[in-house]
Amino acid sequence: MAQSVLLTGAAGRVGEAILGDLADEHEWRLLDRDPPTGEQPGEFVVADITDEDAVREAMDGIDAVIHLAGDPRAEAPWDSVFTNNIDGTQTVFEAAVDAGVDRVAFASSNHAVGAYETDDRTPEMYRPDDDYLLDGTELPRPGNLYGVSKAAGETLGRYYHDEHDLSVVCVRIGNLTEGHPPIDYERGQAMWLSYRDCAHLFDRCIRADYGYEIVYGISDNDRKYYSIDRAREVLDYDPQDNSAHHD
Repeated sequence: MAQSVLLTGAAGRVGEAILGDLADEHEWRLLDRDPPTGEQPGEFVVADITDEDAVREAMDGIDAVIHLAGDPRAEAPWDSVFTNNIDGTQTVFEAAVDAGVDRVAFASSNHAVGAYETDDRTPEMYRPDDDYLLDGTELPRPGNLYGVSKAAGETLGRYYHDEHDLSVVCVRIGNLTEGHPPIDYERGQAMWLSYRDCAHLFDRCIRADYGYEIVYGISDNDRKYYSIDRAREVLDYDPQDNSAHHD
């Protein structure tokens, strides 16, 4: 069943992947601070995520939110990640609750747990089989301030679920690329997320029933560092791509 969906940060790479496959699947309201450069599959709102009035207006009549907007730079300074990624995310959650929105899919990041990769206890990252896979139950362990902001967004989601019964899924997105990552880029292959699997995953975030979840957004790669079991179980995620398959 088609939903009325607000997509923040619609002009970015994740938004491109989602809309590339799902443009005709839902009724879209797109929000970005940069105006569109071409035809869009729905109403486009030019606004900054920190503009509370604009966000509240854009939330009117919406069933579900995919919240992508924020400063995506791994090296982003604190004033930017706080304003755009933390305060902006709180604005989205608050407006969603007040508007009676059913669910919010929050675009978290592998950077929320990036420091696990430097732990001496962690085996080599790119490997075929191991019982040590991050699965969303581990505590955040960010390796930069961007990751801190994503961990904060996950915690905000937990709060708004517990206090307001809002359905929230936090997707820790891996290495999203339109084509296959370089063959010699092992880390990128371990956490690869194809465009079509990205679109499918967020479609399931719109359609599935859940309370509060943290899942990993990667394709079904033979060798991986993140588990996709929870995404399969709760969201019925069925990825089609695998970084081991390449030309």
